[in-house]
Amino acid sequence: MRRLFGLLCSTLLCASTAIAGPAGDPVHGKALYQGCAACHSIDDNDLGPMHRGVVGRKAGTVKDYNYSAALKASGLTWTEANLDRWLTNPSALVPGTKMFFKIDDPQARADIIAYLKELK
Repeated sequence: MRRLFGLLCSTLLCASTAIAGPAGDPVHGKALYQGCAACHSIDDNDLGPMHRGVVGRKAGTVKDYNYSAALKASGLTWTEANLDRWLTNPSALVPGTKMFFKIDDPQARADIIAYLKELK
C-alpha cells in the first residue's frame, strides 16, 4: 500500500510540475519584450494596448483602447496561465482577435510573463 501511495504521489507531482511550465526570468523577459514594442508600450496605448498592470487585469478593459469585439467578450482575465495560452496562439484562444503574433518557445513566454508581472 505504501509503495502504491508513493507511486501515486510521485506521478501527481510530475503531472503538476509539467502543467506549471518553466520558471520565468524577468531580466531576460525585459530584453525579449523589445520585440513586443513594435505594437505595445508599457504605459501608452499604441497599435496594441499598454501593458503596465496587465497581469491580473480583465481582458479588453484598458481605457481608450479599441479592442476587438471578440476580446472584449472573451471574459478572460490575464492570469499567468491565460497569458501563456494567449502568447502561444492568440487567435486559437480568442478567435476574431486583432493580435496575430505568436511565441513558440515556452521559456521565452515564461520570461516575458515574468517581466510583465513586475509592471504593476
